[in-house]
Amino acid sequence: MREEDYLRLDQQICFSLHAASRAFGGLYRVILKDLGLTYPQYLVMLVLWEHGELPVKKVGEHLRLDSGTLSPLLKRLETAGLVRRERSARDERSVLVGLTDEGVALREQALRVPRRISAATGFDVTEILDLRSRLDKLTDALDAAALEETPDHE
Repeated sequence: MREEDYLRLDQQICFSLHAASRAFGGLYRVILKDLGLTYPQYLVMLVLWEHGELPVKKVGEHLRLDSGTLSPLLKRLETAGLVRRERSARDERSVLVGLTDEGVALREQALRVPRRISAATGFDVTEILDLRSRLDKLTDALDAAALEETPDHE
């Protein structure tokens, strides 16, 4: 490949990932409409369905979101009656987030979402697991590279 070809849009892995992410977003928007959730709200619900009540900070760690991004999501989910937030009795600085009965019940409806997404990809289970594993490996490598590029890193 010629040097200038590296600057072509169709040669950028970041753009391929961006385009795939946008395509997923569009499909999730349609599928999640029945649940009354946006994709970021769905991710919060996935964490809570899996782990139960958690400090907001832990939810953010699972989703790689800062509190400034996560707080409005939680507020909308709370307004919708799906989650509740309350200060921790053990640590006043910590806010716990947990599911309401409605949030727990929504899980049943959400069970069909992964199957619909999986079917839409056209991939079999092995291909999906392989892709996810490779993307996780890519994420780890990029996180490590970003840390190395940070000026404060020694």
